[in-house]
This record gives sequence, C-alpha cells and structure tokens, in this order.
Amino acid sequence: MSTVNNSGEPIDRLYQENCGWLQGWLRTKLGNAWDAADLAHDTYLRILRQDSRPAAADARRYLVQIAKGLMIDLFRRRSIESAYLDALTTLPAVEAPSEETRLLAIEALVELDRILFGLAPKARQAFLLCKVDGLSYREAALALGVSVSSVEKYIAAALLACYGVLHTGAPV
Repeated sequence: MSTVNNSGEPIDRLYQENCGWLQGWLRTKLGNAWDAADLAHDTYLRILRQDSRPAAADARRYLVQIAKGLMIDLFRRRSIESAYLDALTTLPAVEAPSEETRLLAIEALVELDRILFGLAPKARQAFLLCKVDGLSYREAALALGVSVSSVEKYIAAALLACYGVLHTGAPV
C-alpha cells in the first residue's frame, strides 16, 4: 500500500465510494447480508479508531485487509461460543447458567483466546496443558520436550499476560 495514514482519503468519501462494494464482497464470503453489514460497519469503525486512511488507489485492498481480520475474529468467536454451548448441554437443567452468565462467559473465553494467541506457541501449549488439561509442570515439560523451568517461565508469561489484561486492559 502506498499510503495509509490520517492524510489519506477522507472517511466520508471512503465510506460513500466503497461501503456498498465492501458489503457485497463480505456477503459473498459470509453468505448473508446481516453479518456482511455488521462487518462492514466494524471495518469503518476500526479505521476511525486507528485514525488511518488509505490513498484512494489502495482503498479497497485496505478495506479487504481489515475485513478479513474481522471475519477471522467472527469465526473464532463463533467456534468458541459453539464449543461452550455444547459443553453446557452436558449440565443438568437446574445447573444451566442464565443467559447473562453465558454471554459473560463467552466474552471471557474470547478474551482468553485472544490473550493466549498473543503468546509464543509453547507458552500457550504449556498454559493449556497445565491449567486446562491438569498436567503437572513435569508432565507438560515431557509433552513439550522442554525443561520444567521452561514450563515455569511459559506459565509465568501466560499468567502475566492474563493479569495485565485483567488489571490494565492490555497485556503486560
């Protein structure tokens, strides 16, 4: 891209000239107009938040780049939500959480997923092996082919990232 900054194409012009096209492109990728409209809207919101504007010649390529990232986020969220809701079907009806609790849990799981995928792969694997699968540090070290002290460092990095988001809103 030749130009992406706040001196590129004005946002209103970018929107007027490309929103219909972007929604159509998204509709063909997603298969429905509602998700396409939502992601097109989110694409322009992201541009506004980043305060970046592409040059007119690069506008569609830039919009597609952002929209593809948002589609990946949507698919990941839906996958997490589906897995959580499937897990809930194993609970007796009296133990099923309220709709509000479900939504909060899904938001927390999506955030945890985002945090974990910001980590190095071995740190992510170590965290999941120890905290989700219940392996000891020694067992996780054997599974990963690393030392126990490496697993300790990986877990510390994962916990620090979670702590940072919990207390400051951004990974530490």
